[in-house]
Parts: sequence; C-alpha cells; structure tokens
Amino acid sequence: MAEKAPLKLHARDTDDLVVIASVLQDALVPLGDIVFLADEKSFVMAVNRFRWEQGDAARERIVSGLRFDAVRNVRYRGIDRRDRGGFLSFLTLSYDPGADGGIVTMQFSNGGAIRLEVGDLYCALGDLGEAWPTLWQPGHDTD
Repeated sequence: MAEKAPLKLHARDTDDLVVIASVLQDALVPLGDIVFLADEKSFVMAVNRFRWEQGDAARERIVSGLRFDAVRNVRYRGIDRRDRGGFLSFLTLSYDPGADGGIVTMQFSNGGAIRLEVGDLYCALGDLGEAWPTLWQPGHDTD
C-alpha cells in the first residue's frame, strides 16, 4: 500500500478557507489542545480529523495542526474551557472581512463557537504524524 502524503494547506482568502473547512468537517478537537498565543498573535489547535480526501473506502483519522496568525482577540461561546479533557466536534469555519481585518468563526456541534478577531486572514493546516484506521465514519442526517 502506497504511503499517503501529509496534507498541507494555507488560506489567504475565503475560497481557500472553504477547502480547509471541508477537510476539517467532523474533526474531534480536544479542549486541552486549543491555545491562544497572545504574544505571537497566533491561535492554534490540534484536531483529530477524518481523512475525507481519501474517499469513502479509506476510514482513517490523523492529527492535524490548525493555526491562525494576526489574531487580536479570541472569544468562546457555549464552550466550557475548564473541561480540559473534553472534546468538540468541528462543523465549519468562515471568514468575514472588514475594513480593519476580519472575523474568523469556527462552529462546533451543540452550538459551541470560537470567534477570532484577526488583522488579516493567515491560516495554515498541516497533518502531523501517521494516520490510523477507524471503524466509525461520520454521517449526517439529510433532513
């Protein structure tokens, strides 16, 4: 079986961000792996993402790092950050540009959200380590 190359993506506009959002859909995000590095103006988190780009036959997850730069402020809604052992289920993310930067919003299941106030859109996603098989493939109701 051929080794699959790690995914490395960058986003500088909303079209790029749509691609990153699609590969992050259904990622499991450990609350203990979310951090705002205020001195570096960076927001980073590690996620266990399902490898949607491998097609339906490949049921794998891989740890990936997501980073936003030029972050001025971070706000959380509906997320208990004290539960460092808890997990979030990633739904999507969006970017709203403004005159002086913009807003990145990450949506999670059960109504949780993280809002980043950014000077500009600088986003990177990269796979870390090796993928592992999983029996569970995320599914969605079509109703």
